[in-house]
Amino acid sequence: MNKNRVKGAIDSAMGTAKRRVGKVTGNTGMQVRGAVQQAKGKVETVVGKMRDSAHNLANPPSSATAMNTEAYRKNSSDHLA
Repeated sequence: MNKNRVKGAIDSAMGTAKRRVGKVTGNTGMQVRGAVQQAKGKVETVVGKMRDSAHNLANPPSSATAMNTEAYRKNSSDHLA
């Protein structure tokens, strides 16, 4: 897990909280700001997952054989979907 995934999770949670507070208080502006922050967090999380996958592809486990490396790469690319 890298800093993008952590930051994304935090932004998503904070955005959800702001959106809900805005809904309860009737503050449309806070709802919008919360939704934007939540979306930003989700995008940041996806970026983090992509970076993790790229790192895993570039640095396979040292004990992997050629066949295991291919299977590892296939599994890593499945997580991008």
